[in-house]
Amino acid sequence: MIEKYNVWFSPAAQERRLHIYLPYNYFESEDRYPVMYMFDGHNLFYDSDATYGKSWGIKEFLDAWEKKIIIVGLECSHEGNSRLKEYCPYHWDSFAGPIDGTGEQTMNWLAYELKPMIDQKYRTWSHREATGIGGSSMGGLMSLYAAIRYNHVFSKAACVSSAISFCGKELRAAIAERDFFPDTKVFLSWGSREAGSPRGKAIANACNRSMNDHLYKKGVQPYMYRQIGGRHCEADWEKQVPLFMNWLWLNRI
Repeated sequence: MIEKYNVWFSPAAQERRLHIYLPYNYFESEDRYPVMYMFDGHNLFYDSDATYGKSWGIKEFLDAWEKKIIIVGLECSHEGNSRLKEYCPYHWDSFAGPIDGTGEQTMNWLAYELKPMIDQKYRTWSHREATGIGGSSMGGLMSLYAAIRYNHVFSKAACVSSAISFCGKELRAAIAERDFFPDTKVFLSWGSREAGSPRGKAIANACNRSMNDHLYKKGVQPYMYRQIGGRHCEADWEKQVPLFMNWLWLNRI
């Protein structure tokens, strides 16, 4: 079951749409459920909602999966470069021009406004061990940032094809200055066909391996996955859904 409705996104003083997956028997039971927050929520469940006409197919996966869970998908802004700004926690001299990211404000809203609302509205397990986060590209960056800076809130992160090449220095510094809960799990993935040029592919490999190594040294449980033939698109990210969901939530690959 997918519920869709708008909520107030205070950092931009605008509404944002939520796409929320509830287990099929949610209203026929009194069970409580873990929650995974995910960026670009419109791309998660239905092809008809997805920006490029192809979703991650997560609803079909979850309907057949053995673990029952709630997914809270946050739809991004579709105005100009607002998505890049709101899903970036650092300054970035991007392909679209200089961006002073407001990702910290986005995460404050998610952790301290949206999450309490979800925990009040639905039957959730609200503790960090039952709370995860995930996304791709800029959403993958934000998920990694959340696992680092909001480790007291999120115990699991799916960082898929993360846009981390421009902010590796800042992320490594953030990892170095913080302590982590030892049960923290971070899934790091990238596709072999994403970057195009040999130099781009080398950078993608190096960035993810660097994050993996720095997290491991701090006692985090990282898992790296290089998707052979993987491109920067929902069709290939869909293939990774069983991998990161099974590893993050069921401790298996």
